Amino acid sequence: MKLADKTSYLTPTSISERILSLDILRGFAVLGILIMNIQSFSMIEAAYLNPAAYGDLTGINKWVWILSHIFGDQKFMTIFSILFGAGIVLFTNRAEAKSRSAASLHYRRTLWLFIIGMMHAYLLWQGDILVPYALCALLAFVFRKFSPKKLLIIGMIVISVSSILYLLFGWSMQFWPTEVIEGNRAGWMPGAEIIEKELAAMQGNWLAQMSHRIPSALQFQTFIFLIWSGWRAGGLMLVGMALFKWGVLTAQRSNRFYMTVMIIGFVVGLPVVSFGVAQNFAADWAMEFSMFFGWQYNYWGSLFVSLGYISLVMMICKAGSLQKISQPFAAVGRMAFSNYLLQTLICTTIFYGHGFRLFGNVERWLQVLIMIGIWIFQLIISPIWLRHFRFGPMEWLWRSLTYWKVQPMLVLNSKIQIINSE
Repeated sequence: MKLADKTSYLTPTSISERILSLDILRGFAVLGILIMNIQSFSMIEAAYLNPAAYGDLTGINKWVWILSHIFGDQKFMTIFSILFGAGIVLFTNRAEAKSRSAASLHYRRTLWLFIIGMMHAYLLWQGDILVPYALCALLAFVFRKFSPKKLLIIGMIVISVSSILYLLFGWSMQFWPTEVIEGNRAGWMPGAEIIEKELAAMQGNWLAQMSHRIPSALQFQTFIFLIWSGWRAGGLMLVGMALFKWGVLTAQRSNRFYMTVMIIGFVVGLPVVSFGVAQNFAADWAMEFSMFFGWQYNYWGSLFVSLGYISLVMMICKAGSLQKISQPFAAVGRMAFSNYLLQTLICTTIFYGHGFRLFGNVERWLQVLIMIGIWIFQLIISPIWLRHFRFGPMEWLWRSLTYWKVQPMLVLNSKIQIINSE
């Protein structure tokens, strides 16, 4: 691998070429994704989908879960997936503008993302989303030249597949053998023996954690990918391509447009998600309802809430008086890859056995305080890092591997400019 010099024909995106609105939105998303991920880091796996499976669910802890579910669950992962799709279009367009093969660069870039994701999933945390993104990106690339309208239609159809599959699973449950039903029930509401086994694994040393991490990561990358994350992430990537081509993600639409989308997104999405919460609690989180049917409210409602968030961020980008406040978020977004993995390093150190061994012992309200501390740290450290370096460490590694040249890290004298229609 050679050191890139000034005569390199094809180089990564320069600082001056960056689109500020995408960086701010990406920073907002990578911080927001920790709202739910910290629950996965700190509690048994079943508690992520079924809060009644583990931990106190009364008083402040109940309200922490309710609010995190309504405002966080699936919302920021949705934005992240949308941005990933937009990034495919942006990356390949720039490659083609420099007369290079967009396909070879994209697939090389995706291969390295897959490899890094596999290491992340099997060595650190089974909840990795990089591998599903890499797999979806292999197919999403084919659609990048489609019109925005076609991308939106195809994307929504793809997203619908997972919803339909879960409805079919729920309906067909009446025909399942008893042992299959009980196996699913054990995963949804695990007994004391299963809980103790997971607690022992994650509170143990790094090797001991493998007994839980490896089968869990494998299931997430195979079965869960085929029935949920593949359809959801893949469809959202196509939607992201459409929104990027329409100028929605680059703050090029009018304030009136964003205000309208934000109002519709929140007015429709938040009540739907909230109603789903009420329905699940009314059903006492019974697997027969909550796993297959109660899950649908957030699956669809989160799309509207995410559009509301996107519109809100775009209006902030267009408001010149707020750009100073948004700069730390832009820095976090420019280092989104590094910050995503940094969250894993911090949280696994806090909760897992090779660190402070707090797994299973931190209540939901305290998880929020830890999360806020991580947010503050990343909002402070990211701008400081980027004063001296062009990329975050993982962004630098990914780009160097993609272009097969060691990229220079020292920051250049250039400015980030926002694309603004006004």
